[in-house]
Amino acid sequence: MRFVKGHGTENDFVILPDRDGGLELSAAVVAALCDRRAGIGADGVLRVVPAKLSAEAVAIVDRAGEAGGPPPRGADWFMDYRNADGGLAEMCGNGLRVFARYLVDAGLAEPGEFDVVTRGGLRRVRLEATGDVTVDMGRPVVGGESWASVGGTEYDGLVVSMGNPHLACVTGEPVARLDLTAQPGFDPAVFPHGVNVELVNAVGARRAVMRVYERGSGETRSCGTGAVAAAVAVAAVAGERTGTWTVEVPGGLLTVELDEHTSRLTGPAVLVAAGEVPPVALV
Repeated sequence: MRFVKGHGTENDFVILPDRDGGLELSAAVVAALCDRRAGIGADGVLRVVPAKLSAEAVAIVDRAGEAGGPPPRGADWFMDYRNADGGLAEMCGNGLRVFARYLVDAGLAEPGEFDVVTRGGLRRVRLEATGDVTVDMGRPVVGGESWASVGGTEYDGLVVSMGNPHLACVTGEPVARLDLTAQPGFDPAVFPHGVNVELVNAVGARRAVMRVYERGSGETRSCGTGAVAAAVAVAAVAGERTGTWTVEVPGGLLTVELDEHTSRLTGPAVLVAAGEVPPVALV
């Protein structure tokens, strides 16, 4: 099994090229690849498959066309994203930036703007001259308030859907001090399929510090969809809905742009290694 390793603000991924669409991934294989002691080590797996060879991707493109949005630009590749525990995920902002970087570096897409098929729908990406990648993340959907508990303390948060579920908790307590070694508690009636929990501090004009516990992966160094959810929550506390926000995560800095119609995420995407995994290593 050939692989490439990459990261976006230290949110890292194993990339699996699958140009003929024949690679079958079980949850156990994904978990073995992501194991940081016995595998390659990553927060998730990105399978790179031609959209036309995936019935799931074809259905997503068809639904986008029926919704009457802008015509796809490219949309030749499907990002089949799996969390570190092997579970399917709808969307991953950092993963999508790394996915786009891989497509261009591998000669599978031209530099500039193009669409990628994700389980969260079509997402347009743009490779910047600086090396950063910008992703149109779609319009955040705010669904009211809920709570998360960390270390026996309960924090109120904003429910935000970015195609995947988030609970962004803006707190006056420094998030660096919080213990995220265990899954935060949450209301299963609100999040029956689990949730990504962001703990957020507002630290300046349109600037926030964020830590995140991702469902299926644990605490990660960064989360792209979570950064957008955090920006939405901090903006709401400030009485705003639009603007450009800097989100500081343990792995670096991300920029989130909010407008009335969509959100955009900008940050680095770096490929760091390539190789092969012998089949015996995945048994």
